[in-house]
Amino acid sequence: MTDLIHVILLGIIEGITEFLPISSTGHLLIAEKFGLGARSDLFNVGIQAGAILAVTLIYWRRIWQLFTQWREPANRDYLLKLAVAFLITAVLGFVAVKQGFKLPETVTPIAWALVIGGLWMIAAELLAARQPDRTEVTWKVAILVGIAQMIAGIFPGTSRSAATIFAAMLAGTSNRAAATEFAFLVGIPTMYAATGYELLKVLKDGGTAHEDWTALAVGFVVSAIVAFIAIKWLLGYIRTHRFTAFAVYRIAFGVALLLLVPAGG
Repeated sequence: MTDLIHVILLGIIEGITEFLPISSTGHLLIAEKFGLGARSDLFNVGIQAGAILAVTLIYWRRIWQLFTQWREPANRDYLLKLAVAFLITAVLGFVAVKQGFKLPETVTPIAWALVIGGLWMIAAELLAARQPDRTEVTWKVAILVGIAQMIAGIFPGTSRSAATIFAAMLAGTSNRAAATEFAFLVGIPTMYAATGYELLKVLKDGGTAHEDWTALAVGFVVSAIVAFIAIKWLLGYIRTHRFTAFAVYRIAFGVALLLLVPAGG
């Protein structure tokens, strides 16, 4: 029963943090470090897929429009840019895996990433506010979002949503809603691909017998439900608010971790 509660809590943490710009991977690693138990890579990526399912459901009309009306120049152009951003992330991510990159197992680098990312968000928000309100997604935006997504993937605490949203805003899509939509839509194929990759690795290594599939299923469902609520709230929030509150939270949380956790812990 205790383990089930831990799984539910991890699903809740993932659902809340995956699309809020505060780093889901960082929060999951910290939660596991402080008592919720270490989980497999497949579990961590799998519950992220639950959150991605939520954003898929929220944007299903937009996705349907893009694919059913792809002959329209605007939709075809948007799809191509989504594809390029995804491919950049996939290629760079593959290179990182081949180079033997592994997520940090200590809290300190995550704490620093939270603090630095928070300061960067405040600066980026100020810079974006000086630009004219633009909703167009340019090729420059697509390329930088793809790069930002990969960087966030290898540095827990950075936040994929924060990195991609602000990359888009600073590169020219200064409208928060438009930047957020593109960032979230790029995340859909990225996280599904990451989940599929981890699943294939487990199957290839014969690790299915050791995977707790019940825990994975529960975490997936909880994450999907909580993420649906969190995304709906966020999309309403950004219509009238900046991301400053999230930046302040990141800085405060990161500083608290640096003060409470011993160096190298």
